Amino acid sequence: MSIGFRVFNRRKVAAKALVDAFAKLPVANVSDSMSRMTAAGPTLRPMHASGTMAGVALTVKARPGDNLMLHKAIDMAVPGDVIVVDAGGDLTNALMGELMLAYAVKKGVAGFVLNGAIRDVDAFVETNLPTFAAGVTHRGPYKDGPGEINVLISLDGMVVEPGDIILGDADGVLCVPLADAEEALEKTQAKQDAELRQMKAIAEGTNDRTWVDAALKARGCALPET
Repeated sequence: MSIGFRVFNRRKVAAKALVDAFAKLPVANVSDSMSRMTAAGPTLRPMHASGTMAGVALTVKARPGDNLMLHKAIDMAVPGDVIVVDAGGDLTNALMGELMLAYAVKKGVAGFVLNGAIRDVDAFVETNLPTFAAGVTHRGPYKDGPGEINVLISLDGMVVEPGDIILGDADGVLCVPLADAEEALEKTQAKQDAELRQMKAIAEGTNDRTWVDAALKARGCALPET
């Protein structure tokens, strides 16, 4: 077996019902429910016009500036997959453009997370397939490899395993490990319900703000006499 140049199948994937449940929730609230310890970094920003992303991770580890394994990943993708590529964050050459994007749409790909660059930005905006990337360049990619598909990868410290749940919105990208997904969903739904109640209280003018002064006093802050 050629280490660093090989393709695997996924052994497990998140159920569609679980992915659909997360798709209704803000990424920030999911992140809070995971102790705010996981993030793909601030450089991965939306390249599409608007909307959210939720799907199952199909992972790619690519040589910077080379998209041979990304081409293979799109061939392998099934509807609902989010193709997540660790290309080292290099912005010298684009990993994909409008032709690959059109093929991915035809395949039913749910989105892309590319730790690298894209080109043909107008096509990404017009097509509006959720795509998060680190940058843009007109310089095209090479197609030589090596690389690996469906292996453990890391984006700015965020570990992604094949089959995990990948979420994205205007705040950024988040991976929910499949092993923790049920618990994270339950906690996020509870947080979402609490925030809706708080928003209602704000609108009605009944929002309790006593916690602010209590927190300041607990930390020894001097407050003016009332």
